[in-house]
Amino acid sequence: MQGDAYSENVQQNPNDITFNAVKTLLKDGIIKSNLIPAFAAGFVAVMYYSLSFFQNLPLLLLMTLATALVIGGVCALNNFYDRDIDRIMESKQDRPSVDGTFTGTQILVIGFSCLAAGLLILFSVNVTAGTLGLVAAFGYAVVYSMFAKRHFVSNTIIGAIPGAMPPLIGWAVIDPGLHTLAWAMFIVMFIWQMPHFYGLAIRRSEEYALAGIPMLPSVKGNERTKRSIVFWVTLLLFTPVLLVELGLWFALLATALNVAWLYISLNRFKPVEDYNRYAGRIFVFSLNYIIIFFVMIVIAGLLVNI
Repeated sequence: MQGDAYSENVQQNPNDITFNAVKTLLKDGIIKSNLIPAFAAGFVAVMYYSLSFFQNLPLLLLMTLATALVIGGVCALNNFYDRDIDRIMESKQDRPSVDGTFTGTQILVIGFSCLAAGLLILFSVNVTAGTLGLVAAFGYAVVYSMFAKRHFVSNTIIGAIPGAMPPLIGWAVIDPGLHTLAWAMFIVMFIWQMPHFYGLAIRRSEEYALAGIPMLPSVKGNERTKRSIVFWVTLLLFTPVLLVELGLWFALLATALNVAWLYISLNRFKPVEDYNRYAGRIFVFSLNYIIIFFVMIVIAGLLVNI
């Protein structure tokens, strides 16, 4: 299955290599969604230790740039390795790694260049931030993309570990000691990824099955996946206690947000008649959830420093 995809004889598409093509290769949507938790965690660390925000702003911006480069580099390498399965999946046909916009060599050069630059910046800040970036990159590009994704139904859980690193990296540039608040944000982001990606996997279960990727709904069905979604969202109900230091109001609002998602994951206590619609609601709420949660984190940081 991998023979043609990994050949350097893939014909170059007449598409020009544009800035938008590079953004798509680096998965700029994933970059943006991960920079919010990273910056929010760094901001809260600044506020928590009563440091000057403006004095630390250049450091936070440098961390944001480095994190973007690491994530983009890893995503490019993921695109390179997944060319064989992406050619099979209908939803991936517009990827510049598939349509011929980039050759395999070009993808590798871009991916490794971004990754190396990002890690160099993080290590220049401190060893903890750099190590976390390196662990996240190796965990996603090698452990998840090259191994777990293609062999284990639990691939989403394995991939969620490096995927939850941004808050730790953001906090580490300010406090390499990693306060329990940083780990609490890591836990929330880790748990959040399961219902988020399971919702997407339900909608693309036939594609994953065709490509031979053992995603949960493709292997065990939609009903089993729904039970897993409910399980992981239920776990989120216990996470606000880990963040009560940010204020009782934060814990209460986070609990309300979790209860709302649990209600949706239970399909409003009705039988699921259309799993695609159900999965769509789960996925859309998950996108809003992570933005609202980390905006609340930033607000909590401001209030901590008042």
